[in-house]
Amino acid sequence: MTDADQVRDQIRDDAVEAALDKLDLDTKTLLLAGQDMWSLPAIPAIGLRSLVMSDGPIGVRGVRWTADDPSVALPSPTSLAAAWDPELARRAGRLLAQEARRKGVHVLLAPTVNLHRSPLGGRHFECYSEDPYLTGAIGSGYVSGVQDGGVATTVKHFVGNDAETDRFTVDSAIAPRPLRELYLAPFEAIVARARPWGVMTAYNQVNGTTMTEHRYLVNEVLRGEWGFDGCNVSDWMAARSTAGALLGGMDVAMPGPTTVYGPALAEAVRAGEVPEAAVDDAVRHVLRLAARVGALEGAPAAVETPPAPVDGRALARELAARGFVLVRNEAGLLPLDASAGRTIALLGAAARDARVLGGGSATVFPERIVSPLDGLAAALPEGALTYAVGADPCEEPTPADKGFELVAVCRDASGAVLGEGRLPTGQVQWIGDDLPAGATYETMASIEVRGTFVPRESGEHTFGTRGLGAFSLTVGGRRLWSGVQGMGDETDPFEAFFGAPSERARVTLAEGEPVEVSLTYQVPDMSGLPLRAVMFSLLHLGPRRDPDDLIAEAVQAARAADTAVVVVATTERVESEGFDRADLALPGRQDDLVRAVAAVNPNTVVVVNAGSPVELPWREDVAAVLLTWFPGQEGGAALADVLLGRAEPGGRLPTTWPARLADAPVTEVVPTDGRLEYGEGLFIGYRAYERQGVVPAYPFGHGLGYTEWAYESLEATPDAVRVRVTNTGARPGREVVQVYLAPAATASEGARSTTAERPASWLAGFANIAAGPGESVETEIALPARAFEIWDEEARGWRRIGGVYEVRVSHAHGDTRLTATLDIA
Repeated sequence: MTDADQVRDQIRDDAVEAALDKLDLDTKTLLLAGQDMWSLPAIPAIGLRSLVMSDGPIGVRGVRWTADDPSVALPSPTSLAAAWDPELARRAGRLLAQEARRKGVHVLLAPTVNLHRSPLGGRHFECYSEDPYLTGAIGSGYVSGVQDGGVATTVKHFVGNDAETDRFTVDSAIAPRPLRELYLAPFEAIVARARPWGVMTAYNQVNGTTMTEHRYLVNEVLRGEWGFDGCNVSDWMAARSTAGALLGGMDVAMPGPTTVYGPALAEAVRAGEVPEAAVDDAVRHVLRLAARVGALEGAPAAVETPPAPVDGRALARELAARGFVLVRNEAGLLPLDASAGRTIALLGAAARDARVLGGGSATVFPERIVSPLDGLAAALPEGALTYAVGADPCEEPTPADKGFELVAVCRDASGAVLGEGRLPTGQVQWIGDDLPAGATYETMASIEVRGTFVPRESGEHTFGTRGLGAFSLTVGGRRLWSGVQGMGDETDPFEAFFGAPSERARVTLAEGEPVEVSLTYQVPDMSGLPLRAVMFSLLHLGPRRDPDDLIAEAVQAARAADTAVVVVATTERVESEGFDRADLALPGRQDDLVRAVAAVNPNTVVVVNAGSPVELPWREDVAAVLLTWFPGQEGGAALADVLLGRAEPGGRLPTTWPARLADAPVTEVVPTDGRLEYGEGLFIGYRAYERQGVVPAYPFGHGLGYTEWAYESLEATPDAVRVRVTNTGARPGREVVQVYLAPAATASEGARSTTAERPASWLAGFANIAAGPGESVETEIALPARAFEIWDEEARGWRRIGGVYEVRVSHAHGDTRLTATLDIA
């Protein structure tokens, strides 16, 4: 910090103390509780405006679940980590800050820095990596970028929320050393490098204590050891105890208006259960947050002049291409030859209806989505592209989308219209006060989702519902079903509230002929609920054709083309918030489609549109495999750029890609008797593969570009390594120079360290470099002191492990290009 920054910090702190002195107990406790789903109350008497929060890992949705105010949708966090570029992450953060300011949002509920412990984790698309160092570096860039724009972040979910099964109650049993060296490490790095203004504590317990009451991890570690001076916000509905939460270091209980704070906290103070000084500390943190984002009069905002405006579409497109990971490219098939007369067959339902973001709280509604079909059609000359569905990953109805124009109409018991709102899809998700103007929970008796559907194809269309309650479904003026949908076997409260997709009726419709649709939902009495919400969906599934016929059509198209590009994908029923995966298989007949196409066209490229690893049993039978993650709204345009060579696939794997689930060293995500044992200790990801001698499909850090690199020289000291590389190809390109450390005994003998059990090797640093054809680059990569340390469980502190280390400069884990030896004191 500069002297000027320190002066401004002191002015802010003085303003915070002056404001705090003016508050009585009841007002202070109200300030610590959400006034609604997304905000804290304003206190005009001290010049405090309401602090507004929003979900935001890949875009800023704002306070309403609506497409009326669209959001830029960036690629998934895993894609961002795949770029291995903290400065790129910082640019992404600045764009999101720009979006937040536009929407009146002060606090972004992101980034998610939990680790990819098991490939079955259902929410891994929202996390960065299996490696704590890479996660901390990318997360620091993201946080710095958002806060460059004067908007706060809440680094989440602190800590041990690495799976979704029973996430509200699970006790993550983690030994002290892996807790420190793996799961806490990204949070610690971000606090040190980026000074985040907020942290979000998780739903789960860690070693028997729920995280919203974890005095040791919050008060002693996060605040005491690391010096975090920001605001600690609960995950939504995570707080369970008034005194326990406050004494455990939780500042804000969200959402409101009914929480464990507010009047309950004031009563606890008066009863002597908690000291008012602890309330003051929490309020101080909230006021400091408000001062930093410019919501407290008399306190200078941390950023008074935001960075220059960012072109959201252009950056989303660049981010997508930079995150794409080319894991196979036989005979240099990519980039494709797009010269006159060359033809491409694009295959797969996911090429037409792209999934560009993950499900759950990360959802936003972009103004447009560029699918692979859109992107390639725009980039190629007329007649060069053919398309066939081939196989559809969706085998059950999903929220009505393509071809639907829908609104939600709210009525009272007499049938009078109270208000209406446009819907981005057939999904209604109104939580708290997120209701159309004029509608209230007290007056609403029914909600009708109605509008027009223009079918894209003729045949038998399936309509359905999702949600709990009484419904009536009408299509084309004819009531097709009415009834009540009850609770299923879902274990996650949010998933249970949404309900399971249920087919209700089938109707034969003609392509291009509009038909009126209506789904009416009877609103139940919610007066006794702590949080009122409406969640239900009108579902649709297009005509089902014989899968073998669809694959045969795709094979015919592939046989006639110079190149076949097959797009495969997961669905929201495979990867989303609220549940973990049961397997790593692609849904539907997509594997069969790839095999059939590869059998007739040796120039087959497979594009894998998934947020985290899936099994690719045909990977050796195709010419190229490109991983695009969930690529954001401009994903199709970026795909065209990369396939046609206008951009290079810049990504490297941020997580190890197993050949099959059975090869994954860590798979357990389901608790036993409420406990999820992290029994593997330090050995997750590439550390575990190396320990067990298992060869993955693609190793951590792997990724191919469109040029070649020569690693020429390495100089190593205990503080840094200096590496020289040369682009030996004919194209400009990027390389991620990765530095791994290996204790010499492990490196030479395969034996354990004599002083402490450690992985055989671990990531200690990296650099993302660019160079033109024939150009050489020298880069210096710092070796952090922590890379040579372990957490000593007996001494309860960090201990430096001296001795001989091999420094491995690598293209990927296990693909070492240069080595040097260091003797560390």
